[in-house]
Amino acid sequence: MITEEALPTYLTMLNTLDGTRDETGASPSAWALWGRAWTAEENRHGDLLNKTENNPYLRFIYKSFQEEATSISHGNTARHAKEHGDHKLATVCSLIASDEKWHENAYTRTVEKLFEIDPEGAMLGLEDMMMKKISMPAHLMYDGQDKNLFEHFSLVAQRTGVYTAKD
Repeated sequence: MITEEALPTYLTMLNTLDGTRDETGASPSAWALWGRAWTAEENRHGDLLNKTENNPYLRFIYKSFQEEATSISHGNTARHAKEHGDHKLATVCSLIASDEKWHENAYTRTVEKLFEIDPEGAMLGLEDMMMKKISMPAHLMYDGQDKNLFEHFSLVAQRTGVYTAKD
């Protein structure tokens, strides 16, 4: 949660570097668009975690699923960027995908350990998360106009192969 909440600070720092500079916060460059979307998504993760019950099992289980999903979607976005000739965006997305995979591995190992030392508690946590359905924070996105923005976003992600029902 600390990482998710600190994202605006990270983006501010990245916006000062050559090649990623977004001095106005409204640059149309691929990096600026990506950076703003990435920061908003991570902020939603922090908001969601702040609203999740204060049960560490639920948070670790949620994070293991969420990190896997973001690893897949960033990896697929990198593949698309490379196919379309945007090698810088492909590199950025690949780096983020590998970071997300690293996060996924950490949370998955934590959940595995929970199942080892407290199988009943871990199973109850998993059951609770499955009953609630694990929703990605992007389902909260709203641009002030399109009340079905997430549905439209999901359809595009599915159609382009960024994140599919198979994933």
